[in-house]
Amino acid sequence: MQAFGEFVTTINGWAWGPVMLVLLLGTGLYLSIGLRFLTLRNIPRAFRLLFSGRGGQGQGDISPFSALMTSLSATIGTGNIAGVATALVLGGPGALFWMWITALVGMATKYAEAVCAVRFREQDAAGNYSGGPMYYIRNGLHQRWHWLAWAFAIFGTLAGFGIANTVQSNSVSQVLEDFLAVPPLATGLVLMCLVAAVILGGVKRIARVASWLVPMMALGYIIMGVLVLVTHVTAIPAAVVTIVNAAFSGSAAAGGFAGATVWAAIRFGVARGIFSNEAGLGSAPIAHAAAQTSQPVQQGMIAMLGTFIDTLVVCTMTGLVIVIMDVLPTGVSGASLTSMAFAQGMPGGEYVVTLGLCLFAFTTMIGWSFYGERCAVFLFGIRASLPFRLLWVLAIPVGTLIDLELVWLIADTLNAFMAIPNLIALILLAPLVFRISRAYFDGQPAPEA
Repeated sequence: MQAFGEFVTTINGWAWGPVMLVLLLGTGLYLSIGLRFLTLRNIPRAFRLLFSGRGGQGQGDISPFSALMTSLSATIGTGNIAGVATALVLGGPGALFWMWITALVGMATKYAEAVCAVRFREQDAAGNYSGGPMYYIRNGLHQRWHWLAWAFAIFGTLAGFGIANTVQSNSVSQVLEDFLAVPPLATGLVLMCLVAAVILGGVKRIARVASWLVPMMALGYIIMGVLVLVTHVTAIPAAVVTIVNAAFSGSAAAGGFAGATVWAAIRFGVARGIFSNEAGLGSAPIAHAAAQTSQPVQQGMIAMLGTFIDTLVVCTMTGLVIVIMDVLPTGVSGASLTSMAFAQGMPGGEYVVTLGLCLFAFTTMIGWSFYGERCAVFLFGIRASLPFRLLWVLAIPVGTLIDLELVWLIADTLNAFMAIPNLIALILLAPLVFRISRAYFDGQPAPEA
């Protein structure tokens, strides 16, 4: 097992090396410039579209609002609680700054993904809408690029078992064992039953549960974070200065924490940022392809809100509380560090974090099950749906028995392998995205591919 761990560490170091980080940030910056930063300029308009289009207008399986909630159910997970803490431990407070940068350019990436997903989606043999990188590669690019669609689908089918299955159940079992002495396997078995009750009903049941649960849990966590920050409002400016300074100096100014190199801050900030908001990963457009809409641009603007809410709001809450409470020098990591920070910030804060982690992990499991299933359907046809759902459910308790550090490494590596074919496709399809966007805002018909 040690040899395998060292092998995964080596692969992970290569997968998240300079080339990958340049590709992720470079693609987002290229799309932002090509779109004339419309993603940043149209955030208020995107929120208006989101709430005015809850019922959906056009063909699809679920409403645009439900599509975003399904996407957020997969992105708002342990990355917002445990992932942010891990990034700050490994990369110093400056990692949070690079998470912000990743989100700002990642909004354009998420927008382009959803535009392409709606433009090139298909209906499967059962009448369900299927879309995402594998479809916009196959339907939007020359045949010589079609192998990328298969590569994405293979990695997407496998990655879910790491990023959204075993990682989630592992983190929940860890925090419940720490605070409530619940045996890990018992946690895994309960999660298995709850997830099975939702995902065996298909995307419409997943969307219904996500549309109810995601707004409630996200709003509750944000309110708790705001309460902590308001009661420590005088410490916020110093915390922001610490974060920005650490992003470029590689060391932290607060608490005597030794920090890390600038490269570590960038690497872990970008990696954990992508793990959290999934911009460029290619997962979210799978959900947005099922939206009841006839306008790819409108769904793209709704989709970009996922990155805004996930990283610039929820992850920022976690990161600021950790820095302000000065808990980094304790040596604790993961969800336990976040719980410690919130416990110092308000009475009973650790229990609220524990509840939030459980809910975040649960929704991530149900959201990502749909992603993995659609990838499996692309590879093997509609007959793969039920076997995939059953395998997904059975893997949940296994995750509670696996070493967390190894699980995170595997999840990060599979993230990178998913992102590569998707980012290549987005770069190649970017001119079409630019034309579609200009036509929409100019009131013209959408151009042909």
